[in-house]
Amino acid sequence: MMNLDFIKGADISFVDEIESEGGAFYEQVQARDVLDILKDSGVNSARLRLWNNPTFDYCNPQKTIKMAKRVKEKGLHFLLDFHYSDYWADPAKQHMPKAWEGLEFPKLVEEVEAFTASILRDLAAAGALPDMVQVGNEITNGMIWEAGRVDGDHNTPEQWEKLAALIAAGVRGVRKATPESGQIPVMIHIDRGGDNAGSRFFYDKLVEFDLDYDIIGLSYYSWWHGTLEEFTDNMHDLAVHYRKPIVVVEVAYPWTMTPPDEQPLIFNKEEWVYPGYPPTVEGQRQWLAELMRRIREVPNGLGLGLYYWEPCWIPSKPEWSVGHENNWSNLTLFDYQGNKLDSLNVFLEK
Repeated sequence: MMNLDFIKGADISFVDEIESEGGAFYEQVQARDVLDILKDSGVNSARLRLWNNPTFDYCNPQKTIKMAKRVKEKGLHFLLDFHYSDYWADPAKQHMPKAWEGLEFPKLVEEVEAFTASILRDLAAAGALPDMVQVGNEITNGMIWEAGRVDGDHNTPEQWEKLAALIAAGVRGVRKATPESGQIPVMIHIDRGGDNAGSRFFYDKLVEFDLDYDIIGLSYYSWWHGTLEEFTDNMHDLAVHYRKPIVVVEVAYPWTMTPPDEQPLIFNKEEWVYPGYPPTVEGQRQWLAELMRRIREVPNGLGLGLYYWEPCWIPSKPEWSVGHENNWSNLTLFDYQGNKLDSLNVFLEK
C-alpha cells in the first residue's frame, strides 16, 4: 500500500463520463490528460465512487476498475468510495441496491461483505488495488436504507445495531480481500465538518459497538457545515478523543458566481461566500491554502489531508448520469472550457 505524509486529493469520479462525452482539459492552451495536469499540479491521490449497478454506464464496477487502473498507472494514491447503492448516497438518501431488496437481514450482511471483497479482488487482479477504502459515503444517518437507517424515528438501539453489523460486514470484506502484510486502511465518512456534537455522537456509537476502522472521514462545505473555527475545533477534538487520523474527504469553494448558462448553480447565494475569501480564482486558492494549513495543525499529526470534490466536473454535456445539468461547475478547479485554473497550483505549496 502507498502511504502519504499528507493527502492532496481529488475526487475524479466524473472524468470518465466527461471525456467520453467530448470534454477535454487544457493547460496553457495545450490539451493534456487531466490526471497528468492534476499530478503535475501537486495532487497525489484520486478518489473514485462506486455504485453497485447504476442504470447508466458510469461509476459501476467495470468503469471504476478501468479508471482505477489509470489512477495507479499514473502513480497516484487511490481511495475507493463504496456507496452501497445504485445511485447517490448521502445523509438525505441511502437507497438500497435493487439486487439486495427483499433480503433477510443476515443475508444482506453476507452480501455486503461478499460484494466488498469481490470488488477488491477484481481490482487486485487488475493491478489497481486501492490504498484506502471508504465503507459507506456520508453515513451520518446510516446506510443501505431502510435496513441500516438511524435518523429520526430510526434512531433506536436496534437500528444502530443493524448499522453496526452492516459497517462491520463492509470492513470484513476489505480485510478478507487484502493480505495481513498490506491491510488497506478503512475510512468511515460522515458529513459533519463543523458539527462537533453530531460528530461525537456518531463516532461514539462506533466505539460503543467496537467497530474496526482506521480513519475518520469528514465532509466540509462551509455554506452547509459551519465556520472555519467550528471545523477546526471539531477536527482537534476528534483527533484528541479518538486518536485516529482525519481526512477531510470532500471540500470545494467557488472561483466565480457567473454561471455558464441559464441553469442555476448549487453555490449561487452571495451570503454563502465566506468573509475574506471572494469567489475568484485567487479567493479559491486562498481558501484551499487555509484549509490545508488548518488540517496540518490537527494535534499529534493526525490531520492526514483532504480531497477536493469533483474539481474536473466541467459543463461538457447538457444531461448527466446524475439526472440533471451540471450545477457544480463554478466549484471546479478548471474553467467552463476545461482550462486549468491557477488555484489548482495550491497543491504544490508545502
